[in-house]
Amino acid sequence: MPSFHPLFVYAVILVGFVVTNLVLTHVIGPRKRTAVKAMPYESGMDPVGSARQPFNVRFCLVAILYLVFDVELLFLYPWAVSAFVDGDAGQAGIPVELRGAVFGVMLAFIATLVIAYVYAWRKGVFKWR
Repeated sequence: MPSFHPLFVYAVILVGFVVTNLVLTHVIGPRKRTAVKAMPYESGMDPVGSARQPFNVRFCLVAILYLVFDVELLFLYPWAVSAFVDGDAGQAGIPVELRGAVFGVMLAFIATLVIAYVYAWRKGVFKWR
């Protein structure tokens, strides 16, 4: 059974370091309040307009599409690495009997993503106005 004592010691040191820094920041840190410090901060510029204005949903759609295609790589990369490894050479990989089924599943996954991409394209998500 492995010993977890070094991990516990590391966790205690880490938590102690964080707590010490938080306490020291509030104890010895500067506390001068000014009107400029009380202003909302928005990318180094003065905020313009109300924060309650309508927000274009296209930005969210582009962000969701980015996440979808980013997550696609999380599925494709491990498959691509392990799919064509030679199992006879002593390396772990997809068994030969399952390679066709796994390849079919990956093709279905990619086809689903292509359908989503075409749908978003036809809806005009990629046109920035």
